[in-house]
Amino acid sequence: MPSLLRDAVAALEAAYPPALAQDWDAVGLVCGDPDEPVTRVHVAVDPTAAVVEDAIADGADLLVTHHPLLLRGVHGVPADQPKGAVVHRLVRAGVGLFAAHTNADAAEPGVSDALADALGVVVEAPLDVSSKIGRIGRLPAPESFEAFVGRVAAGLPTTAWGVRGAGDPARTIERVAVSGGAGDSMLHLARAAGVDAYVTADLRHHPADEHLQLPGAPALVDVAHWASEHPWCAQAADVLRRALPDLAVTVSTRRTDPWTLGGHPAAPPIGVLK
Repeated sequence: MPSLLRDAVAALEAAYPPALAQDWDAVGLVCGDPDEPVTRVHVAVDPTAAVVEDAIADGADLLVTHHPLLLRGVHGVPADQPKGAVVHRLVRAGVGLFAAHTNADAAEPGVSDALADALGVVVEAPLDVSSKIGRIGRLPAPESFEAFVGRVAAGLPTTAWGVRGAGDPARTIERVAVSGGAGDSMLHLARAAGVDAYVTADLRHHPADEHLQLPGAPALVDVAHWASEHPWCAQAADVLRRALPDLAVTVSTRRTDPWTLGGHPAAPPIGVLK
């Protein structure tokens, strides 16, 4: 007997329990008939129109994403609106959509474990003990901050945004904190943990600047939001493969980071206006 959509949902919810999701979040099955058979699954970070077309072209019966399609309250899904068009396309093609968002952030293993693995960081503890979001770990051997920023760039998919480091290039990095997705709300936790560097996404100017002025503050590595969460896709794919070996599971290679161009002129000396 082929697996059913409800079987795939059960496997994903066992790995990423819905109860772990934040109150404001919208996780779980967005569309699809739980009693329909599933033979192929496509896993991605974002349920964009292009990703949906990839899933359909791949012959998928289910699209699994990290980011929800309908996060904020909506009163309709008309086909002439972007989100409505995605819903209509999925339903017409017979493709289900499932999202694991903050529940995947808080699960063990979860999004930040996948990020740590991609960077070669051995996880030791959660960064935020109360929510289990973010991870603290250690590199196999100490290295300079300049080398560590290169490690991050090599371990994550390439984006126009690239990877930015804030700190002394010669600083020794051994203990590291990571948090997939937007993480400047946990800068204080990274400082309290006493790590040498903190890797996350969407760092803003003022919080980063104020953080770096504090004595002993960890160096910062800012990456694109999508890139920080893409390693989770392989983790979720493995969850499905282990639970339902009859499924064919593919991981999206489409870059859904919204930034498409980046200018990278030679950097002037610090403090000198070019």
